[in-house]
Amino acid sequence: MNLLDRAGLLAHIIRWRLTWNRRDTAYLPSEALPDKFKSARAAVDMISNGACVISCGIGSNARCSIFFWALRERYERSALPERLTWISIAGQGGRGRVPGTVEEIGLEGLVTCYIAGHTETARSMLQLADAGRLELHTLPQGEMTHVVEAQARGEHSVRSRTGVGSFLDTGVGRGSPVTPYATKQFAQADGDQIIYTLPAIDVALFSAPFADREGNIYFHGAATITENIEAARAARRNGGLVMVAVAGFVDYDESSIGLPADEVDVVVINPHNEQTGSVAQHRHWPMFTAGANVDEREAMTRLRFINQTLGITPRRSPLDRALARLGAMTFVENVPPGATVNVGIGLGEEVCRVLCDNPTREKITFTTESGPYGGIPAPGVFFGAAINPLRLESSAWMFHHYRDHLDATVLGFLQLDSEGNINLSNRGPRILDYVGPGGAPSIIESAKTVIFVGKWMLGAEVSIHGDTLRLDKPGKPKVVERVDEVTFNGRVGLARGKKIFYVTDLAVLELSDAGLTLRAIMPGIDIERDLLANSSARIIVPVDPAPATVPASVVTGRNFALAWAENNL
Repeated sequence: MNLLDRAGLLAHIIRWRLTWNRRDTAYLPSEALPDKFKSARAAVDMISNGACVISCGIGSNARCSIFFWALRERYERSALPERLTWISIAGQGGRGRVPGTVEEIGLEGLVTCYIAGHTETARSMLQLADAGRLELHTLPQGEMTHVVEAQARGEHSVRSRTGVGSFLDTGVGRGSPVTPYATKQFAQADGDQIIYTLPAIDVALFSAPFADREGNIYFHGAATITENIEAARAARRNGGLVMVAVAGFVDYDESSIGLPADEVDVVVINPHNEQTGSVAQHRHWPMFTAGANVDEREAMTRLRFINQTLGITPRRSPLDRALARLGAMTFVENVPPGATVNVGIGLGEEVCRVLCDNPTREKITFTTESGPYGGIPAPGVFFGAAINPLRLESSAWMFHHYRDHLDATVLGFLQLDSEGNINLSNRGPRILDYVGPGGAPSIIESAKTVIFVGKWMLGAEVSIHGDTLRLDKPGKPKVVERVDEVTFNGRVGLARGKKIFYVTDLAVLELSDAGLTLRAIMPGIDIERDLLANSSARIIVPVDPAPATVPASVVTGRNFALAWAENNL
């Protein structure tokens, strides 16, 4: 990327930063329009005390900012509405830093029950929960989308094997509540399955690119669709309200209607609607739209530059890049070409980058749980969108698709234990530390091969010397006797025929019938001194064959190349 491109992106970032609070909740076009066209301020006046509201979107994609702001203004002005139950399937917060997110409504008394798949970014909600002012629940995103879909049929629960043996399973865990004083339960063990429920949705809020003057909604130019349609139809089936914010008008086109006017109660025109974080819908980036065909390498370079400038994603060290290469090597050794794949945020994105920088890219169909099918998952602040997606589906459709077609997933982890259990939902003892499982339980349940990637220790100092590693200073072990929270039950996954790998910066482990088994070590790493001495887990070190030594090219990147394993062809 040349200096001119960098300057242009810096100007783009500065412009966004200077205007990201801009809104006009009273805005209404001056032309004569049907009654369903209202200002955001008038729209939220229709939300009743005690209502159950769902807001759609993922991360910075299609944020419902204008509704969040208008609702906050109304509550600060009149203390109404109160005691709302709020559902956000994917993460919709700004970590206390970015305005216009679901955190705007994290006010005491406004929302008293918050249900989300991913909670970490919604800092204001966590703070209320920590103070005992909000009941906090979490559920797997796939099952949440399917319950919303079920409500549109007049049903209010789904049965699923997802989460069996984890904290979600009330036979062994707490179920949906995160706060200890919770009075509700939305996950209930029932034999070898779990029954998942949600409160009946009264109001569905989402953003879409455009509407015509009759109130039909259009999704062309969108980066994601998520659960917009399912949420709208659930609210309608429950006798509730459907409210959509759009950036402006387009001409009527029957063939392109995403949601017909007779399924929409309120349309708000918000000229400041975003396609995704920093990108105005009126100047949307084609790279994120269905059927796009931009230069993928150039597009990814631009997105990484924005993320690093914003400080959204960490600057990856040489060790991180080596870990990503090891994850990619493990992938091609165990996943067949032609695979349908889901990649998680964080180090999973780095593995994806390595796979895309090699010829393996041509034989992988990447997907994102928010609905993009094909293309390359977008990183950092843009997570949930994809570069050059073949098409955009709903998140409910994608989770259905995964059940029959997901070959592999690459996900991060916080802790790993002797039984192969993974904690990726709970970062610490405080409610403020709670992350939520996101879509991981649903994705893992569907995947044939599961590859977890992460560090052996937290805060360790590991240096690279030529083509070998050296552990200079140990950190806090992440490979432990027992994880603090079981997000994924390794033994349950193994019993269902999954191949399960744990790729770290120091070694590769696999869950076998015998237990957690060491398969490969990085060059320069000593099994006893560096691995076993810095883990409380029971790890099997086989003798025949002994753990392999990872090729030097994984460490250095020199002459590194990926090739599908013969047994996968």
